[in-house]
Amino acid sequence: MTPELKQRYDRQIRLPSITESGQQKFLDARVLIIGMGGLGSPVAMYLAAAGIGHLVLSDFDIVESSNLQRQIIHTEQTVGQLKVDSAKQFIASLSPNTEVTTIDHELSEDELAEQVNLADVIVDCTDNFPSRFELNRVCIKLKKPLVSGAAIRQEGQISTYDSRKENSPCYQCLYPDEGLESVTCSMEGVMAPVVGIIGTMQAQETLNVLLDRPALVGTLLLLDAQYLEWQRMQLPKNPKCPACSETQT
Repeated sequence: MTPELKQRYDRQIRLPSITESGQQKFLDARVLIIGMGGLGSPVAMYLAAAGIGHLVLSDFDIVESSNLQRQIIHTEQTVGQLKVDSAKQFIASLSPNTEVTTIDHELSEDELAEQVNLADVIVDCTDNFPSRFELNRVCIKLKKPLVSGAAIRQEGQISTYDSRKENSPCYQCLYPDEGLESVTCSMEGVMAPVVGIIGTMQAQETLNVLLDRPALVGTLLLLDAQYLEWQRMQLPKNPKCPACSETQT
């Protein structure tokens, strides 16, 4: 680590739980973020600021004016651009030492597996069940930790699924029915800070995973933002889970 980097990350290095060795783990890490919307924005911004060495951003949408209410990595000047390009510009201005790879198309099954395999942590910032289920299956197969968040209206949730750990549940332990229909922010609305709260916590949990101290494996946090109340629920592994159980077909 260069003297310049030590100075930049001094406030983190001072923490006994991180020190230089932890900061070096961040600098050496590769994190895959799927979705550059309301959740992906704070995830990417805080991971870049914290010193993650390589961010891979995946999203095929373009920036629209209606996104700016909550997708804070984008600006008026980037409306009409691909979200991954807009996000890359912001990260370059914030943390020029962070390498950024952009993927501006929907990942095929093989390409998704390749990107998941290359990453140290995968952060699910998608907004639909089919994408979440597919990402969950790939992470189980390749034994990669998945930090998953969701937000709608004034509600949010976050958990971590880590198939490297024997007793860790997976996303489908929480939602066993793959026939679920998604509700979207465009349909139901969402309060701007809610995605910021959940996305920021996803960034923190990603750093926890890189330090091998995940806080949310086997735990689901639920946010009621209207009353600023949190619920912490235990999420056990489902022995009959169609995705991660030993009896799966």
